[in-house]
Amino acid sequence: MIDCPETMSCQQFQSQLPELIGSGSVASTHPHLQHCELCKRLMDDLESIAEAARQLLPIVDPSERLWDQIESAIRSEPGPPITR
Repeated sequence: MIDCPETMSCQQFQSQLPELIGSGSVASTHPHLQHCELCKRLMDDLESIAEAARQLLPIVDPSERLWDQIESAIRSEPGPPITR
């Protein structure tokens, strides 16, 4: 990462976005956004898109029964025995 995020160019900031977002950090608090309206609007758009995507396919944890079925199917496969 560049040492002075307040003075980085939009190109530098945007090239770091995948890493920044992928790291799990809150990209919308990046110091570059305090000084750049263009990148701030880009982040707002990306956050809106991500929120819309989360609403399309809500995260549902699979049931314990599903894990039991998967384990049973694996155990029925030929090969060395599976131990816990």
